[in-house]
Amino acid sequence: MVHRLVVSYGQPEDPAAFDAYYRDTHTPLAVQMPGLVRLTTGRPQSMDPSHPAPYLVAQLDFDSEQAMGAAFASDEGKATAKDVPKFASGGAVMTHYEVNEVHVSR
Repeated sequence: MVHRLVVSYGQPEDPAAFDAYYRDTHTPLAVQMPGLVRLTTGRPQSMDPSHPAPYLVAQLDFDSEQAMGAAFASDEGKATAKDVPKFASGGAVMTHYEVNEVHVSR
């Protein structure tokens, strides 16, 4: 099983500064968290223009919810969480869940 944390970042005041900080400072902090299996990011596009999409979405995968909790309780996890307000001027919403995979046969 995979337990996934999704961080949705709102539109930053300065997109170029956000991008540089996220790439050069925040991501190197995040990848040091113990138990992190995968970190992916993307720029979503809304299917419905009346509902704006987040500026950036990050997905952090762990082996379990307990592993995710331990990662954020670690010194590296605390440093990563403490870093978010330094660059996320548009806010950040975090959700997490167990990933349930549906196999598609064609």
